[in-house]
Amino acid sequence: MTTVYFVRHAQPNYENHNDSLRELTEKGLKDRELVTQFLEDKNINVVLSSPYKRSIDTIKHFADKFNFTIKTIEDFKERCVDSVWIEDFETFCKNQWNDFNFKLKDGETLKEVQERNINALINVLNDYENQNIVIGSHGTALSTIINYYDNSFKYDGYQKYRNLMPWVVKFTFEKNNCVNIEHFDLFSN
Repeated sequence: MTTVYFVRHAQPNYENHNDSLRELTEKGLKDRELVTQFLEDKNINVVLSSPYKRSIDTIKHFADKFNFTIKTIEDFKERCVDSVWIEDFETFCKNQWNDFNFKLKDGETLKEVQERNINALINVLNDYENQNIVIGSHGTALSTIINYYDNSFKYDGYQKYRNLMPWVVKFTFEKNNCVNIEHFDLFSN
């Protein structure tokens, strides 16, 4: 069995519109300790992440405490929405979840995000078979992975977890076959 703990980043600073460099807020920096507490007894073997700062920083407290080097994987990054900031993000999200091929001029479709993330995950499963893995992730990217393995997870599921930061989703695999998915709200533990 291979266990993958996807960790959706803690609260980011939305005043910073640079997606790749968006840092955590003071609350986000404090809340990442919840991630460390959750993961500390999970016998983790490897720590991976999206290359985006908020994802790395969310799992960095855990990695530093247990002497892991965080390896970044480009394909685990969040979707590209567009080259400009989107004010009506709610309508944009609904459009994307209603049509996995919908995108703005310079953005990605959810189908593209899903394919990119699933391909990266398959590589991880092949490289780290029978290990316990942490992957720093993002809300939409992670939601498309859940949707891939459970197609009943759609916009309503995304909405349920959209404001939960950090958020952990545990996937259990036999080879490349997902046999279980569990969601963890770290604030209710």
